[in-house]
Amino acid sequence: MHAPKKAPELFSYPKYWAECYGTAPYLPMTRKEMDELGWDSCDIIIVTGDAYVDHPSFGMAVIGRFLESQGFRVGIIAQPDWSNAKDFMQLGKPNLFYGVTAGNMDSMINRYTADLKVRNDDAYTPDAAPGKRPDRSVIVYSQRCKEAYNDVPIVIGGIEASLRRIAQYDYWSDEVRRSVLIDASADILLYGNAERAMAEVADRLAAGENIKDIDSIRGTVVTKPVTPAGWTEIDSSRIDWPKDIGSLEEAYGISPYEYIPEEECASSKEKGSDKKDEIQPLRIIPLPLHRQVDFDNSTSCIRIPSFEKISKDPALYAHASRVLHQESNPHNARVLVQKHGNREIWVNPPPIPLETPEIDGVFALPYQRRPHPSYGDAKIPAYDMIKTSVNIMRGCFGGCTFCSITEHEGRVIQSRSEESVLQELEDIRDKVPGFTGQISDLGGPTANMYHLNCKSDEIQANCRRLSCVFPGICKNLETSHKHTTSLYRKARALPGIKKISIASGLRYDLAVEDPEYVQELVTHHVGGYLKIAPEHTEKGTLDLMMKPGMGSYDAFEKMFNKFSKAAGKKQYLIPYFIAAHPGCEDEDMMNLALWLKGNKFRVDQVQTFYPSPMSLATAMYHSGRNPLKKLSYKGDKLYTPKDLDERRLHKAFLRYHDERNHDVLRTALRKMNRSELIGDGPNQLIPAEEKSRDSRRAGGKASTTRNPAAKFQKARGGQWDNRRPTNKPVKPKKRR
Repeated sequence: MHAPKKAPELFSYPKYWAECYGTAPYLPMTRKEMDELGWDSCDIIIVTGDAYVDHPSFGMAVIGRFLESQGFRVGIIAQPDWSNAKDFMQLGKPNLFYGVTAGNMDSMINRYTADLKVRNDDAYTPDAAPGKRPDRSVIVYSQRCKEAYNDVPIVIGGIEASLRRIAQYDYWSDEVRRSVLIDASADILLYGNAERAMAEVADRLAAGENIKDIDSIRGTVVTKPVTPAGWTEIDSSRIDWPKDIGSLEEAYGISPYEYIPEEECASSKEKGSDKKDEIQPLRIIPLPLHRQVDFDNSTSCIRIPSFEKISKDPALYAHASRVLHQESNPHNARVLVQKHGNREIWVNPPPIPLETPEIDGVFALPYQRRPHPSYGDAKIPAYDMIKTSVNIMRGCFGGCTFCSITEHEGRVIQSRSEESVLQELEDIRDKVPGFTGQISDLGGPTANMYHLNCKSDEIQANCRRLSCVFPGICKNLETSHKHTTSLYRKARALPGIKKISIASGLRYDLAVEDPEYVQELVTHHVGGYLKIAPEHTEKGTLDLMMKPGMGSYDAFEKMFNKFSKAAGKKQYLIPYFIAAHPGCEDEDMMNLALWLKGNKFRVDQVQTFYPSPMSLATAMYHSGRNPLKKLSYKGDKLYTPKDLDERRLHKAFLRYHDERNHDVLRTALRKMNRSELIGDGPNQLIPAEEKSRDSRRAGGKASTTRNPAAKFQKARGGQWDNRRPTNKPVKPKKRR
């Protein structure tokens, strides 16, 4: 049994000597600002792909202000010109390290749509100007930092680095790429919400430690030449173990693969000893035997298939994804090891979640809650969207396979106190220019997981479920929304607060467990429309998404309508759906379209599945297998819509009412032998005749390529390979 893990209190580290300089109005972006603060240098410089907004919803501000609270002088280089190293030297040489992040979004998702078209704007840039950050920003920025000062350690983090901590399928190049730690030539990677790891890394570097010796901090990824002697390695690098694996135990004992790494032998000889038995050997245990062996979990690791293997074997890729997700509980996760050539990627267990006083402390840091003054009157859309919203918690235990929030923030909910949230509301009221009394959101990754945690710390420490609410709500999960309801009531009572809307996504399967909460929400916090995300209607697809069935939706809709009527309001649900999800077939999308028409929904904003790095659904997309189940080469293949025409057809089903989609839908329905759905009757999906010969076809010309990534590369005439410091287009590799 695993006991709940503890961590040093976040703000307990000794302050760095430079705390005497106090708090900066804004973290400096120029040497002039540094001079005004009396600084001769920065201790830490953060390089980011976003414009600098001093607000707790922007990662560079959170980490920067937190490091400042620890006594460090922190500078910001925001959206630098990456064509050379000049901008990366504008604040001088940092005394301790560069911190590199792509920003609040993955740079590739920020720039390209699911159909791999270039977006026309960037919400995190002044006036939404596009093209202010490079593709794969973490790699490019890290290379430029090395060019600027090659002896300065580089610490990478943020969501782009976090979701690329191991070898991962890359949708944009249609291949498996190496860990970004290797491609960026960085020294250490921090994943997830990184305050704990950042506090320890900065403290140890400030104490004079070499970055190469900092290799065991939770929430970090480093490289090592080999697994250290004395460790127990559980070999999970294959899925086709021989049936007689047990005979190895009889013939050779529990650990037939003990050996002493060559590096350990060499170091022993240097010390004047050539006796191998003086060194504790590395124990390698085949996965099928690991439950039969006693070993120390604190010095055990799991070997997943190497980069070289998973790049050629999609089944092994799905297996590696399965292991990664099973080792995500910070209280029982073990180190993951993945070979990349002659180096090992060493993924330390996730960080211990912040306690309420700690997360309160992070949100209480002296943010200006505005963009840096250098941007003048320029509008930053991402800031305008969140400037009157409040994040009340972190994490998500939903486990939706298409979403990367859980992989980044973890499954354990980290909630702020009521006092902290109410203080931030007062700060918005008093500090945000032109505040009208309207709060745009009280939420987070989800609207209604505030203070919803496991009823038992011990059970939570030993749990390996990928979701607390799928296939059903866990009996050990607290489902009372009393904390959220209380917070809503107190927030509404604050002077100057006129209206609070809830814009974050709602887990309606949880909400129906607490009718009082639904009544509170519907009566006071819905402004006519409430967004919810059933994502699909068909059980097979919903199971692969790890989403609840439509019975939960129906129950919530009934409750929503009841309380709206009682409040004397006409209010409506706006459901969101995903097209072309792995495992979703044409018939599933047809049934979803029929449900939409039967319920008189005409959705305008629809989403095509986007294979983001590291998600389980992306593993399904790439491998054609379901990593939610134990894998084997003989197992059933998972159908995955990849053709551009097919993905567009699935999207067209969601917009059955758009006449531009009627032609492609008629063709598809005839091929499916469902011609009875073509006509003008109330139970038919689309009309029999075109209204205009000029109607645009949703499917466009027939595609000759297998998937969007292939067409993307062909259209560009080569792939943008940011593994190279020059960042020049190179010829595409031969497709396997």
